[in-house]
Amino acid sequence: MISFEQQTPCEIAAALAQRVRARRRELGLTQTQMSRKAGMSLGSYKRFEQTHQISLESLIKISIALNREDDFDVLFAKREYASIQDVINARR
Repeated sequence: MISFEQQTPCEIAAALAQRVRARRRELGLTQTQMSRKAGMSLGSYKRFEQTHQISLESLIKISIALNREDDFDVLFAKREYASIQDVINARR
């Protein structure tokens, strides 16, 4: 799990790119093969691995290509409560 505490957006993006690169390599895919599988240009894919810059749509395409699209289901899905009163108020 990536710890987002005390990390900058650039550090989080770099960690995500490292994970994607690791999954791609686990599958034995080249960058060219990965970009084709994800339906994106090779330049865009390389830019993500090298500079960590990517559009949300392209990141979703990569997640689908890696069979990890379900990971987006939990993004922002769970509400965290600060107190029991917050739980009570949310039920109203």
